[in-house]
Amino acid sequence: MAAYILRRLLLMIPTLIGIMAISFVIVQFAPGGPVERVIAQVTGTDVGATARVSGGGGDFGGVQGGGGGDVSSKYRGARGLDPEFIKKLEKQFGFDKPPLERFWLMMKNYAVFDLGQSYFRSISVVDLVKEKMPVSISLGMWMTLISYGVSIPLGIAKAVRDGSRFDVWTSAAIVVGYAIPGFLFGILLIVLFAGGSFWDLFPLRGLTSEGWSTFSWPHKIVDYLWHLVLPLTAMSLAAFTTTTLLTKNSFLDEIRKQYVVTARMKGLSEHRVLYGHVFRNAMLLVIAGFPGAFIGAFFGGSLLIETIFSLDGLGLLGFESLVNRDYPVVFGTLWVFSLMGLVVNLISDLTYTWIDPRIDFESREI
Repeated sequence: MAAYILRRLLLMIPTLIGIMAISFVIVQFAPGGPVERVIAQVTGTDVGATARVSGGGGDFGGVQGGGGGDVSSKYRGARGLDPEFIKKLEKQFGFDKPPLERFWLMMKNYAVFDLGQSYFRSISVVDLVKEKMPVSISLGMWMTLISYGVSIPLGIAKAVRDGSRFDVWTSAAIVVGYAIPGFLFGILLIVLFAGGSFWDLFPLRGLTSEGWSTFSWPHKIVDYLWHLVLPLTAMSLAAFTTTTLLTKNSFLDEIRKQYVVTARMKGLSEHRVLYGHVFRNAMLLVIAGFPGAFIGAFFGGSLLIETIFSLDGLGLLGFESLVNRDYPVVFGTLWVFSLMGLVVNLISDLTYTWIDPRIDFESREI
């Protein structure tokens, strides 16, 4: 097992480099950029960004004059600006170096988790990620736990009662839940329970109330969970469907196998058959979907929910940074999420051996 873990860890290195290289190349051909972003703000034509340059843009005095020249003609909207000003911007953002050199420097820094400095915020990317991480961890962790905590027992119950009235109405309920977009359901929850047109029972923004640091520990926990009720409800609505149906179908496949029939003929109780024999085999497929569920909830699944409920997490940070062409934040968050995804996939594979010790990764070719 140690050799397998070592091989997987070593394989992460070229995988991470490949992910970052492809993303870096795409960015080189993408229209716009931080230099053009600053030029647009200086000339008053910036209408599509979500954050201002103040605080991280530096001294941009002496903008006018110079007639444009060869340097300014490279950028849209730069005509009429001082070429020295454009060169100053290029140097500040690192674009005075060739792309390969920039990529090499970025990867060398990322290897020691030096993610650089945000272009448009007076903060390092590491500190920015740490600042936003609690929101994304809370949403991703709790949604995954709730989803699996409900879906697995429900899927087992549906498999045992396959074709019954309970199976039919629960299937209808989770399919309807899957069909409702999470952000639309979130808006409905706000209207109903967060001071919209009906009740004002839950807070609308943030993970904690004002003055949270002064609360007692029981009060802190209750306040934290109170803020999570609506976002998690909106996110979890569609999350039950896939895992529930996957669990049900996995159990049905195993229940129909010969070893289950033999176990029942030996006089074993139904509980012993289900949880002593079927559960271990049926759960392998469910566990295989755990990394994708966690990473999806941690990043992609939380973007709209973070926006609707004013939760400032990594999903919203990554989106705003991409819109604002804040490339250090874009690549820094991509590095963090890619690394997390690879580690979670490794943990998922190792969990296989805990569920079923018969699985041997030592003899497996990667």
